[in-house]
Amino acid sequence: MSISSGRPAARSTVVMLAVAALAFAGAVTVVANTGATPASAAELPAAALVEDEGADCPVTLPGSTPSNAKLPDPFTRINGTRITAKSDWRCRRTEIRKLAEKTVYGEKPGKPTTVTGTVSSSNLTVNVSHNGRSSSFSAKVELPGGTGPFPVVVVLGGFGADTATIKAAGAAVINYDPYAVGKEGTPRNNKQGAFYSIYGATSTTGLLAAWSWGVSRMIDVIETSGGTILKADAVGVTGCSRFGKGAFAIGAFDQRIALTMPIESGSAGAPIFRGIPGEGAQSLSSAYGEQPWLGDAFGSYTGNPNGLPVDTHEIVAMVAPRGLFIMDNPHIANLGPKSASVAALGGAEVYKALGAGANITYWSDVTDGNHCANRAEWKTPLQQNIQKFLLKTGNAAGQIRISGKAAGNLAQWRDWTTPTLSDGPGDPTTTTTTTTTTTTTTTPPPAGGGCSASVSLNQWADGFVATVKVTAGASAVTGWTVDMTLPSGATVSNAWNVNRSGNTGAVRFTNVAFNGSIAAGQSTEFGYQATGTGAGMTPTCSAG
Repeated sequence: MSISSGRPAARSTVVMLAVAALAFAGAVTVVANTGATPASAAELPAAALVEDEGADCPVTLPGSTPSNAKLPDPFTRINGTRITAKSDWRCRRTEIRKLAEKTVYGEKPGKPTTVTGTVSSSNLTVNVSHNGRSSSFSAKVELPGGTGPFPVVVVLGGFGADTATIKAAGAAVINYDPYAVGKEGTPRNNKQGAFYSIYGATSTTGLLAAWSWGVSRMIDVIETSGGTILKADAVGVTGCSRFGKGAFAIGAFDQRIALTMPIESGSAGAPIFRGIPGEGAQSLSSAYGEQPWLGDAFGSYTGNPNGLPVDTHEIVAMVAPRGLFIMDNPHIANLGPKSASVAALGGAEVYKALGAGANITYWSDVTDGNHCANRAEWKTPLQQNIQKFLLKTGNAAGQIRISGKAAGNLAQWRDWTTPTLSDGPGDPTTTTTTTTTTTTTTTPPPAGGGCSASVSLNQWADGFVATVKVTAGASAVTGWTVDMTLPSGATVSNAWNVNRSGNTGAVRFTNVAFNGSIAAGQSTEFGYQATGTGAGMTPTCSAG
């Protein structure tokens, strides 16, 4: 689909409204912040250490769901109970993911059996093997000035947020060709690209989920590359138009993405599916038929979006509490900007309930109506989001800036309220997770120096994720080693931000290049995933 539009004659009048008023206002031009106090860099929620934190959450999908003209309640579980604590969101998010995979995107598989590759100052390669099949692809790397390792923004198809601004802010750029992973112009029964070489040409998974899988595999490679060039814990993604659809899905489906920045994503992107038919945007049947962006199952809903058990406000919510900056164009109705603003407002309710309202920005208040133009209005918030979520040096609060040309009304679309979520555990009688969290901490290092280590566990029935904090004593350390004895039957399957020797029994972890030096009294973290139980582990740390 090709879209163009001339410049408007004049900019809309802007008025200040609070977010609460915004949610219930009519179609007027609004500017609002998220109502949250900016957090310090140290208080910001980090990107997750794993692709899917809720992989252990049990989910039983319904055979069918009743038709509903309103947006589904993001806070109500499949079993009809509402979440009551922030900790409940992890498994509620997993329910939304599974519903979205079933009806909208198709399944995005987890990490394949083998993922290898290389990272250099100019190129990143990925090699994948799974179930007797293999594929590979590569991407160009562009580094900013200065000394690495660098945070990095994945730019889909060379078509996203301004790369000059990204690099000037201190982040590297990966120029990712999504078509190498999932080609356009192919029939649904003969999909092509690296993803379909592994999972089959007749896979019911659409291109957006396939493109997301490709970025996840690039992060896998960055994680194991030693961290001397790119940082695996400071990854952003951006794209415009069809690549904006891709960036939106990528950020939602990999929780290691620290900053998601879709631009003018249109139908099959951010706009709520239920709002598209009444807005005059590209129809759902057109978007479904133009390219196999969406999963095959979505074909049943192109004429009946009210039958969907999810909508895109919940895909926005899947990114929470991580950084999200949605850029939109109010001058082209075919892009569905009014419906996109409703999705942002609905998703922002989840951000606020999680105490992360300052981490979402939606900005359609722009004068240039050309599709995918680099706009002056976006430069400062782009810099601020990179500083906050990738460089971790800023704390600017997010903003909701909706043009009066395309202002949606969330009150029209919801019949649910936003709960106040507690900081403690959820109701044990209704929770859908079997996960428990325990923490074991060693004694502090001696006053004269050395280091200490503590481990926090997210344990489920047959596996766990361990996050290990290494803290320097009264003197700085220039290298460290952590020894841990895993319980019988526990086996490490994956680790990040660390080198390791062994997978069972006595395992030794040593720093990688970028996290070996720790100032006095400061800390760094690494993590690993393992099968079995991690209960009772006591890490010991030695410096040098």
